[in-house]
Amino acid sequence: MKRIPLLSGLLASLLPALLLAALPAHAEDISVAVAANFTAPMKLIAAEFEKDSGHKVLASFGSTGKFYAQIKNGAPFQILLAADDETPAKLVKEAVGLSGSQFTYAVGKLVLWSAKPGLVDGAGAVLKKGDFAHLSLADPKLAPYGAAGIETLKALGAYEAAQPKIVTAENITQAFQFISSGNAELGFVALSQVLKDGKIDGSSWLVPANLYTQIRQDAVVLEPGKGRAAVEALMKFLKSDKAKAIIKSFGYELS
Repeated sequence: MKRIPLLSGLLASLLPALLLAALPAHAEDISVAVAANFTAPMKLIAAEFEKDSGHKVLASFGSTGKFYAQIKNGAPFQILLAADDETPAKLVKEAVGLSGSQFTYAVGKLVLWSAKPGLVDGAGAVLKKGDFAHLSLADPKLAPYGAAGIETLKALGAYEAAQPKIVTAENITQAFQFISSGNAELGFVALSQVLKDGKIDGSSWLVPANLYTQIRQDAVVLEPGKGRAAVEALMKFLKSDKAKAIIKSFGYELS
């Protein structure tokens, strides 16, 4: 009969306990509402945060306006990463967001983009020429990037001519899908959606910042997240050098 060495048997019996001890004492799930334009960077940030903390990020992606309505109707989100700074401020004023928790995690950039090479010129003149049948943008009533697109058209004096050609998407992710599929020849999206390894496929025009209101994207802790250590840890992580490096890699500026 084979005898199991005493040390090996002891290690085998202790292994489950050692593995449990390596995990965070109180690993939690964190429910986060995230602006659609921040989908790609948030997935990377969440992965890094989960690896470092052991907590789990349950992220939902969509338009800031829709999230506001859901939060007001009792949706149990613990954190909102908005596409603007007005919605978090409004939630704080309405005592749904926690006072003192709001901060700017990114400053977004608007880009006019087409999946077709050569269609969008480097100065955005295509908007004035009107050489397109459909232009997509996110619902300006719900999405700050959509509102920025309308501001840009008006600043260029191209809004009236473009208005009949505008295809309004539910959010900026859908706007991107309309353009990438060719259902709309061009449209306004976030730079973060089209910037891949420092390059943009198709053709694009980075809209000058003076043509639209600065897109300051703020985070805020919501009432369901009050006093939760995991929520506080994620908010802190968003301010870390590791998170900032990811955010900048997608073309966002930091405040």
